[in-house]
Amino acid sequence: MFPARLMSTAPAMRRSTAFNLPNLLTYGRLAAVPVVVGLLFWPEDHWSRWMALGVFAVAAITDYLDGYLARVYAQHSALGRMLDPIADKLLVAACLLMLVADRTIHGWALWAAIVILCREILVSGLREFLAELKVSVPVSRVAKWKTTLQLLSVGFLIAGPAGETVLPGNIMIGTVLLWASAILTIYTGWDYFKNGIHHLTDEG
Repeated sequence: MFPARLMSTAPAMRRSTAFNLPNLLTYGRLAAVPVVVGLLFWPEDHWSRWMALGVFAVAAITDYLDGYLARVYAQHSALGRMLDPIADKLLVAACLLMLVADRTIHGWALWAAIVILCREILVSGLREFLAELKVSVPVSRVAKWKTTLQLLSVGFLIAGPAGETVLPGNIMIGTVLLWASAILTIYTGWDYFKNGIHHLTDEG
């Protein structure tokens, strides 16, 4: 009787963990990716850009809220830890691709976008390898600043020409922030690699 009760409550516990508030916010951030991308298919339409910025801003805010709520209400979960960085990377990467496509990001600024995308792929690969070895790679404070700068820069660039009508120099501000986040991206990427290098070179 007792084991049967345990078996019946286990699926309910998994469901409640999967659908706690922090995870719901993360799901929302994932759902925001195709919405923002769809709106950026009309880069010349200022209203589309403002709507894309609105959806992006809400998604970016949830990046802070889900971690905060998970700490306050002790609702950490393995699913949330996995999806949270994936949602951030998908949101930033998809927006960067769309901004390159509409030439909001062009010229030398392309290198900043390339650095950011390459770093995310490399660090994701490193994390996956270290996870197989049961080695955790904690997120550093600098990495959190990097993510904040990335989100800010992409926000300015999503506004793009529409933002120029309200804040002259908007695209330049976004480009400068993009370069700043690229520099932090290199630093944090090297930091992760340095911490994991002895596991990579361990022949045993």
